[in-house]
Formats: sequence, structure tokens, C-alpha cells
Amino acid sequence: MAKPQKADVIRAAPRLYLATPPIGEPDGFTGALGAALEAADVAAVLLRLGPADERTLINRVKVLAAAVQPKDVALVLDGHADIVARGGADGAHLTGIDAFTAALEVLKPARIAGCGGLQSRHDAMSAGERGADYVMFGEPEPDGRRPPFAAIVERVEWWAPLFEIPCVAYAAALDEIAALAAAGAEFIAVGDTVWRDARGPAAAVADVAARLAALETLA
Repeated sequence: MAKPQKADVIRAAPRLYLATPPIGEPDGFTGALGAALEAADVAAVLLRLGPADERTLINRVKVLAAAVQPKDVALVLDGHADIVARGGADGAHLTGIDAFTAALEVLKPARIAGCGGLQSRHDAMSAGERGADYVMFGEPEPDGRRPPFAAIVERVEWWAPLFEIPCVAYAAALDEIAALAAAGAEFIAVGDTVWRDARGPAAAVADVAARLAALETLA
């Protein structure tokens, strides 16, 4: 659906979407995650799970849901749509239009269904038409590759003014945040750039939040 054009409207700064590293046993991670969530206003956590059997995965989700959801932050699983409800998560993020379409039956209407890994404008529009709660542009593949940054910005600039469905733009480095926000992203996702920051994840997340807050005054 096309967005109505409004003149002289100050756009709010994007909200923060925090992606975890792949998590095995959660006990050693909940402290760092809790500190990161205390450091900033985070809209959602994208939980990436390391490989394990189904029961173990569900138990890990439950542990991390207890660390995330009481802070009024949504917990979204990276894949694993089939265990969202049993783990008590709020939804799932699916990579690729086929995986997204296959997961809709178990997620909708009660849970969040986000879609990334969109290879074309057509795929992005298809995700929107099929009920995506958001689309994500720019997230890295498992081997770390991602589209050229200029192409990510172009995709966000195309989507943001045309569609009501929110756009999440993935910032692989702190210096990408301003350009992605200026392109119109409603959410900025960050992952390894905060978990590997020498200052620690809480300080890095606070830095991201400060950058986003500054952008609101410049909108």
C-alpha cells in the first residue's frame, strides 16, 4: 500500500533491532544481553540459535525470552518458526521469500513474521503482499557476504516512501547507521559490530542509541 505524502513532517529516529551471535548454552550470554538491553531503548532482539536438538532449542529460547521480554522487548527467532510458540518467542525472521511463505501458517496472525534475504524488489513486494510485518535489507549471509552498501541504501530509499510495512536496515558498522537512517529505515539492526566491540556490548549499544537519538534532531 502506498504511503500518503505528507509535507513538513519530522521523521522520528529509527529504533534499534539487536541481533545476537549464534547462541549455544545461554547462561553465559544472558548477562551481556541484559546489560545491552539496559543500555538503550531496544525494540526487538533477533535470536540466532546454534545447532541443537529441538527440545534443547526450545529450552534455550525460554531462558532468553525471560531475559528479554520483561524489558518490553520482542524476541524474534532467526528461522525456527516451528518452535516460536513452544519457546514463548514473539515471532520469527525468515531468510528468503520461500522460507517466509512456508512459515506463515504457523506464525500468523498471532506472531511476528519478518523477512530478509530478499534478492530483488519483486521478492520484497511479494513478502509485503503475503503479510510480512517487516522487511530487512542488508543483513550478511552466513559467510559474511552482503550486497554493496550503496545497493542497500538504494533499496531502503526505494521501499521506505512507498510502503507502510516497516523497513529494517542492517548496519554492519557504526558508520553505516546515519546513511541507512537518512534513507528512511524505521529500524536499524546491528549485530557483530556491537558484540565484538572492544568497549563491550553495553557501551557499543549505548553508542548506537546515541547516534540514533542525534539523528532525530537532524530529521
